[in-house]
Amino acid sequence: MKILKSIGAILAGFIAVAALSIITDIVLESVKFFPPQNKPELYTGGLLLIAFIYRSIYTIAGGYVAAALAPAKPMRHAVILGTLGMVMGTLGAVANWEKTAGSGAWYPIALVVAAIPCTWLGGKLFEIRKNKKH
Repeated sequence: MKILKSIGAILAGFIAVAALSIITDIVLESVKFFPPQNKPELYTGGLLLIAFIYRSIYTIAGGYVAAALAPAKPMRHAVILGTLGMVMGTLGAVANWEKTAGSGAWYPIALVVAAIPCTWLGGKLFEIRKNKKH
């Protein structure tokens, strides 16, 4: 039963990051702040930086969620989520490299590099908050 709770905690963190990112992307595209996703050549460095910032914040939140729902060892769950994010991000970067090569090539690399530190920070924030309550 504990393994199912662990899987659920990590999955909840992953879903939180993905859902928040997708919803934000849709909103920013619908208000014409971001170009359509099928036009990656229109994404400038500034727009990519904005996307990187909000995705990093959401990844921190996902680490917090994974840690908060973990049955034990919250930091381990946060770091496992970050590792999963790093692997998924690497696969996505490789699969879409031709679309991002050039001036936007830093973006998928930055997402991969930031995955574990961001989820770790989310787990750490959970631990700090938890310790303040006790």
